Amino acid sequence: MIRSAVTVSLVPEARGGPFVFWDDLSEACRKAADLGFDAVEVFPPDAGAVREAGLADLLTRHNLKLAAMGTGGGWVAHRLTLTSGERSVREQAINFVRSIIDAAGPMGAPAIIGSMQGRWDGSVSRASAMSSLAEALRELADHARQYGVPVVYEPLNRYETNMANTVEAGIVAINSSGSANVKLLADLFHMNVEEADIAGAIRGGKGYIGHVHWADSNRRPAGAGHTDFVPVAAALTEIGYDGYVSAEVLPYPDPDAAAKLTIDSVRRHFPRG
Repeated sequence: MIRSAVTVSLVPEARGGPFVFWDDLSEACRKAADLGFDAVEVFPPDAGAVREAGLADLLTRHNLKLAAMGTGGGWVAHRLTLTSGERSVREQAINFVRSIIDAAGPMGAPAIIGSMQGRWDGSVSRASAMSSLAEALRELADHARQYGVPVVYEPLNRYETNMANTVEAGIVAINSSGSANVKLLADLFHMNVEEADIAGAIRGGKGYIGHVHWADSNRRPAGAGHTDFVPVAAALTEIGYDGYVSAEVLPYPDPDAAAKLTIDSVRRHFPRG
Protein backbone atom coordinates (compact mmCIF):
# COMPACT_ATOMS: atom_id res chain seq x y z
CA MET A 1 0.00 0.00 0.00
CA ILE A 2 1.35 3.40 -0.98
CA ARG A 3 1.26 5.80 1.95
CA SER A 4 1.30 9.59 2.26
CA ALA A 5 3.79 11.87 4.01
CA VAL A 6 4.41 15.57 4.38
CA THR A 7 7.69 17.36 5.07
CA VAL A 8 8.67 19.40 8.13
CA SER A 9 11.88 21.48 8.24
CA LEU A 10 13.57 22.42 11.50
CA VAL A 11 16.58 24.05 9.79
CA PRO A 12 16.59 27.87 9.87
CA GLU A 13 19.30 27.99 7.18
CA ALA A 14 16.96 26.17 4.78
CA ARG A 15 14.31 28.87 4.96
CA GLY A 16 12.63 29.24 1.59
CA GLY A 17 13.35 25.64 0.62
CA PRO A 18 10.92 22.92 -0.49
CA PHE A 19 9.30 21.96 2.79
CA VAL A 20 5.61 22.26 3.60
CA PHE A 21 5.73 22.89 7.35
CA TRP A 22 8.40 24.75 9.30
CA ASP A 23 9.86 25.03 12.80
CA ASP A 24 6.95 23.86 14.97
CA LEU A 25 7.11 20.06 14.84
CA SER A 26 4.23 19.59 17.28
CA GLU A 27 1.87 21.76 15.24
CA ALA A 28 3.04 20.16 12.00
CA CYS A 29 2.24 16.69 13.33
CA ARG A 30 -1.18 17.86 14.47
CA LYS A 31 -1.98 19.31 11.06
CA ALA A 32 -0.65 16.25 9.24
CA ALA A 33 -2.83 13.97 11.32
CA ASP A 34 -5.91 16.18 10.92
CA LEU A 35 -5.52 16.09 7.13
CA GLY A 36 -5.14 12.31 7.12
CA PHE A 37 -1.45 11.91 6.28
CA ASP A 38 0.11 8.62 7.27
CA ALA A 39 3.49 10.08 8.19
CA VAL A 40 5.82 13.04 8.37
CA GLU A 41 9.27 13.40 6.83
CA VAL A 42 11.56 15.48 9.03
CA PHE A 43 14.51 17.66 7.98
CA PRO A 44 16.50 18.44 11.17
CA PRO A 45 19.66 20.51 11.69
CA ASP A 46 21.13 17.57 13.61
CA ALA A 47 20.07 14.47 15.54
CA GLY A 48 19.91 16.34 18.84
CA ALA A 49 17.12 18.58 17.54
CA VAL A 50 14.96 15.51 16.90
CA ARG A 51 15.35 14.32 20.47
CA GLU A 52 14.71 17.80 21.87
CA ALA A 53 11.51 18.11 19.85
CA GLY A 54 10.18 14.82 21.25
CA LEU A 55 9.43 13.39 17.82
CA ALA A 56 8.75 9.83 18.96
CA ASP A 57 6.12 11.01 21.47
CA LEU A 58 4.52 13.30 18.88
CA LEU A 59 4.21 10.45 16.40
CA THR A 60 2.53 8.26 19.02
CA ARG A 61 0.19 11.04 20.13
CA HIS A 62 -0.99 11.74 16.58
CA ASN A 63 -0.93 8.16 15.30
CA LEU A 64 1.67 9.00 12.66
CA LYS A 65 4.75 7.24 11.33
CA LEU A 66 8.11 8.70 10.41
CA ALA A 67 8.51 8.24 6.66
CA ALA A 68 12.15 9.31 6.47
CA MET A 69 14.63 11.79 7.91
CA GLY A 70 16.73 14.11 5.78
CA THR A 71 20.45 14.64 6.27
CA GLY A 72 20.69 17.84 4.26
CA GLY A 73 21.17 19.86 7.43
CA GLY A 74 24.71 18.53 7.39
CA TRP A 75 25.32 20.47 4.18
CA VAL A 76 23.10 23.50 4.72
CA ALA A 77 24.14 24.20 8.30
CA HIS A 78 27.62 22.63 8.48
CA ARG A 79 28.89 22.45 4.88
CA LEU A 80 29.68 18.75 5.11
CA THR A 81 29.70 16.41 2.11
CA LEU A 82 30.53 12.75 1.67
CA THR A 83 32.75 13.53 -1.34
CA SER A 84 34.85 16.40 0.01
CA GLY A 85 38.48 16.44 -1.02
CA GLU A 86 39.38 16.62 2.68
CA ARG A 87 39.30 13.29 4.49
CA SER A 88 38.44 14.95 7.82
CA VAL A 89 35.37 16.58 6.26
CA ARG A 90 34.25 13.26 4.76
CA GLU A 91 34.61 11.62 8.17
CA GLN A 92 32.57 14.38 9.82
CA ALA A 93 29.91 13.95 7.11
CA ILE A 94 29.72 10.20 7.67
CA ASN A 95 29.41 10.73 11.42
CA PHE A 96 26.65 13.28 10.85
CA VAL A 97 24.65 10.89 8.67
CA ARG A 98 25.29 8.05 11.11
CA SER A 99 23.77 10.17 13.90
CA ILE A 100 20.67 10.79 11.79
CA ILE A 101 20.39 7.05 11.14
CA ASP A 102 20.57 6.49 14.89
CA ALA A 103 17.76 9.02 15.40
CA ALA A 104 15.47 7.76 12.63
CA GLY A 105 16.22 4.04 12.68
CA PRO A 106 14.55 3.24 16.03
CA MET A 107 11.39 4.84 14.63
CA GLY A 108 11.55 2.54 11.60
CA ALA A 109 12.60 5.22 9.13
CA PRO A 110 15.55 5.56 6.74
CA ALA A 111 17.92 8.50 6.39
CA ILE A 112 17.99 10.28 3.03
CA ILE A 113 21.30 11.24 1.43
CA GLY A 114 20.69 14.02 -1.07
CA SER A 115 22.63 17.28 -0.89
CA MET A 116 25.28 15.70 1.35
CA GLN A 117 26.50 13.66 -1.61
CA GLY A 118 28.33 16.81 -2.70
CA ARG A 119 29.93 17.15 -6.15
CA TRP A 120 33.18 16.71 -7.98
CA ASP A 121 35.13 19.72 -9.23
CA GLY A 122 38.64 20.86 -10.10
CA SER A 123 40.08 19.71 -6.79
CA VAL A 124 38.24 16.37 -6.73
CA SER A 125 38.01 14.12 -9.79
CA ARG A 126 34.77 12.44 -10.73
CA ALA A 127 36.31 9.00 -10.17
CA SER A 128 37.53 9.99 -6.70
CA ALA A 129 34.17 11.52 -5.75
CA MET A 130 32.21 8.50 -6.95
CA SER A 131 34.57 6.20 -5.04
CA SER A 132 34.09 8.24 -1.85
CA LEU A 133 30.32 8.19 -2.33
CA ALA A 134 30.25 4.42 -2.87
CA GLU A 135 32.38 3.84 0.23
CA ALA A 136 30.17 6.12 2.34
CA LEU A 137 26.94 4.53 1.12
CA ARG A 138 28.30 1.07 1.92
CA GLU A 139 29.43 2.06 5.42
CA LEU A 140 26.20 3.89 6.23
CA ALA A 141 24.00 1.13 4.82
CA ASP A 142 25.82 -1.36 7.05
CA HIS A 143 25.18 0.90 10.04
CA ALA A 144 21.47 1.23 9.18
CA ARG A 145 20.99 -2.52 8.90
CA GLN A 146 20.85 -2.89 12.70
CA TYR A 147 17.56 -0.99 12.65
CA GLY A 148 16.08 -2.96 9.77
CA VAL A 149 15.99 0.11 7.52
CA PRO A 150 17.91 1.06 4.36
CA VAL A 151 19.80 4.20 3.49
CA VAL A 152 18.03 6.16 0.76
CA TYR A 153 20.11 7.83 -1.96
CA GLU A 154 18.63 10.70 -3.97
CA PRO A 155 19.74 11.71 -7.47
CA LEU A 156 19.44 15.50 -7.80
CA ASN A 157 19.14 17.70 -10.86
CA ARG A 158 22.23 19.09 -12.61
CA TYR A 159 21.96 22.47 -10.88
CA GLU A 160 22.38 20.86 -7.44
CA THR A 161 24.96 18.13 -8.09
CA ASN A 162 27.04 16.61 -10.87
CA MET A 163 27.16 13.18 -9.25
CA ALA A 164 23.97 11.28 -10.19
CA ASN A 165 21.16 13.18 -11.92
CA THR A 166 18.89 10.40 -13.17
CA VAL A 167 17.37 7.19 -11.88
CA GLU A 168 19.73 5.22 -14.12
CA ALA A 169 22.79 7.05 -12.77
CA GLY A 170 21.49 6.63 -9.23
CA ILE A 171 21.26 2.88 -9.75
CA VAL A 172 24.86 2.84 -10.96
CA ALA A 173 25.92 4.67 -7.79
CA ILE A 174 23.95 2.25 -5.61
CA ASN A 175 25.42 -0.79 -7.34
CA SER A 176 28.90 0.68 -6.96
CA SER A 177 28.41 0.64 -3.19
CA GLY A 178 28.03 -3.12 -3.28
CA SER A 179 25.29 -2.95 -0.65
CA ALA A 180 21.78 -4.30 -1.02
CA ASN A 181 20.70 -1.99 1.80
CA VAL A 182 20.78 1.21 -0.27
CA LYS A 183 17.55 2.28 -1.95
CA LEU A 184 16.84 5.07 -4.41
CA LEU A 185 14.71 8.16 -3.90
CA ALA A 186 12.69 9.16 -6.95
CA ASP A 187 12.01 12.89 -6.65
CA LEU A 188 9.51 13.96 -9.29
CA PHE A 189 10.78 17.55 -9.35
CA HIS A 190 14.36 16.51 -10.11
CA MET A 191 13.07 13.92 -12.56
CA ASN A 192 11.07 16.60 -14.39
CA VAL A 193 14.37 18.37 -15.07
CA GLU A 194 16.47 15.33 -15.98
CA GLU A 195 14.29 12.48 -17.28
CA ALA A 196 12.84 12.33 -20.78
CA ASP A 197 10.09 10.03 -19.51
CA ILE A 198 9.34 10.11 -15.77
CA ALA A 199 7.08 7.07 -15.80
CA GLY A 200 9.58 5.13 -17.89
CA ALA A 201 12.38 6.04 -15.48
CA ILE A 202 10.27 4.78 -12.58
CA ARG A 203 9.69 1.49 -14.34
CA GLY A 204 13.44 1.28 -14.89
CA GLY A 205 13.92 1.74 -11.16
CA LYS A 206 11.91 -1.32 -10.21
CA GLY A 207 13.47 -3.04 -7.24
CA TYR A 208 15.56 0.02 -6.37
CA ILE A 209 13.05 2.77 -5.54
CA GLY A 210 12.50 3.00 -1.80
CA HIS A 211 11.04 6.50 -1.38
CA VAL A 212 9.24 9.04 -3.58
CA HIS A 213 9.00 12.81 -3.37
CA TRP A 214 5.58 13.71 -4.76
CA ALA A 215 6.19 17.15 -6.29
CA ASP A 216 5.00 19.01 -9.34
CA SER A 217 7.18 20.28 -12.20
CA ASN A 218 7.84 23.64 -10.51
CA ARG A 219 8.44 22.14 -7.06
CA ARG A 220 5.03 23.28 -5.95
CA PRO A 221 2.53 20.73 -4.61
CA ALA A 222 0.90 18.28 -6.98
CA GLY A 223 -1.64 20.06 -9.15
CA ALA A 224 0.13 23.42 -9.09
CA GLY A 225 2.40 22.69 -12.06
CA HIS A 226 2.24 20.76 -15.33
CA THR A 227 3.25 17.21 -14.35
CA ASP A 228 0.84 14.53 -15.50
CA PHE A 229 0.59 12.35 -12.41
CA VAL A 230 -1.61 9.67 -14.00
CA PRO A 231 1.21 7.78 -15.79
CA VAL A 232 3.52 8.35 -12.82
CA ALA A 233 1.05 6.78 -10.40
CA ALA A 234 0.44 3.94 -12.86
CA ALA A 235 4.18 3.26 -13.10
CA LEU A 236 4.59 3.16 -9.32
CA THR A 237 1.69 0.74 -9.07
CA GLU A 238 3.10 -1.36 -11.94
CA ILE A 239 6.47 -1.85 -10.23
CA GLY A 240 4.80 -2.81 -6.97
CA TYR A 241 6.02 0.21 -5.04
CA ASP A 242 4.58 0.18 -1.53
CA GLY A 243 6.46 2.96 0.26
CA TYR A 244 5.71 6.61 0.92
CA VAL A 245 4.93 9.42 -1.49
CA SER A 246 6.08 12.47 0.40
CA ALA A 247 5.47 16.15 -0.27
CA GLU A 248 8.92 17.74 -0.42
CA VAL A 249 7.50 20.86 -2.03
CA LEU A 250 7.40 24.61 -1.65
CA PRO A 251 4.66 25.74 0.76
CA TYR A 252 2.59 27.20 -2.08
CA PRO A 253 0.35 29.13 -1.81
CA ASP A 254 0.80 28.55 1.92
CA PRO A 255 1.68 25.52 4.07
CA ASP A 256 -1.89 24.45 4.83
CA ALA A 257 -2.98 24.73 1.21
CA ALA A 258 0.11 22.88 0.00
CA ALA A 259 -0.57 20.03 2.41
CA LYS A 260 -4.22 19.85 1.33
CA LEU A 261 -3.30 19.80 -2.37
CA THR A 262 -0.90 16.95 -1.68
CA ILE A 263 -3.22 14.73 0.34
CA ASP A 264 -5.99 15.25 -2.21
CA SER A 265 -3.62 14.22 -5.01
CA VAL A 266 -2.40 11.12 -3.18
CA ARG A 267 -5.96 10.01 -2.43
CA ARG A 268 -6.99 10.58 -6.04
CA HIS A 269 -4.11 8.61 -7.55
CA PHE A 270 -3.80 5.90 -4.89
CA PRO A 271 -7.35 5.24 -3.63
CA ARG A 272 -7.81 2.82 -0.74
CA GLY A 273 -10.78 0.70 -1.53
